[in-house]
Amino acid sequence: MEKILRFSGIDCANCAAKLEKKLGKIKNVDSLTLSFLASKILVVAKDEHMEEVINEIYEVCKKNEPEMSFR
Repeated sequence: MEKILRFSGIDCANCAAKLEKKLGKIKNVDSLTLSFLASKILVVAKDEHMEEVINEIYEVCKKNEPEMSFR
C-alpha cells in the first residue's frame, strides 16, 4: 500500500535528507521517499502495518523536526 503524507515546516534540504534517512529505518517500511521541494513523504508498507508505520513517522518527525507539521 502507498500513502502520501504532506508536510510543512522544513526549510533546509539537508535537514530533509537527514530525516529521510531516519524515516527509512522504521520497522515494516518497504520504501520511503521524502521530497523537500514537493513537501511530501511517500511511504510504502503492507496494509496491516501502515497505521503503525504512519504513527512512527509522526513520532520520528516530531522528535527530529519539532517545527514540522502535517496537513
